[in-house]
Amino acid sequence: MLGLLKRNFQDRSKDTIVPLYKNLVRPHLEYCCQMWCPYLKKDIKLIEGVQRRATKLIDDVKYLSYDERLTRLGLTRLDKRRVRSDLLETSRIVRGMDKIDEELFFEFDSGGRRGHSCKLFKKRTRLDIRKFAFSNRIVDTWNALSQDSVDCMTINTFKRHIQNELELGTQLQNVCVFR
Repeated sequence: MLGLLKRNFQDRSKDTIVPLYKNLVRPHLEYCCQMWCPYLKKDIKLIEGVQRRATKLIDDVKYLSYDERLTRLGLTRLDKRRVRSDLLETSRIVRGMDKIDEELFFEFDSGGRRGHSCKLFKKRTRLDIRKFAFSNRIVDTWNALSQDSVDCMTINTFKRHIQNELELGTQLQNVCVFR
């Protein structure tokens, strides 16, 4: 898809490339990422490289560093977007919005520890395949959320809360950096 954009569009402005990237390329990179989320650094770099190449197509910002290009274009790193989508899916499962039995994925921690009231228990694993599965990799990130975020009644409010926590550099950001 990225090659198709490069070959067929002569206008390499931000107003042209960014919407095309968001609508045609990024959905392929994020489709069902709760199930196939990469955990090896080489795989993360490979997927992030697609977005890196897409931002280099834009003439105005092609000579800037990758992080500067992202901020100028209003994009975020794909690993942060995957964490965000994991949190959204966890919220839907815990609140019963999806027709999924939450006991298949999560075990609630009844220890009464610090933090919010909806803590999840992280199961011990021996193999990487289980260690990086959705139901296990999201536990630390979910448990690092604030009580206000967990108490949100709607998904849109929850999105705003986790976006603020990711941007402001709270405890959540420390948990999310390259698991």
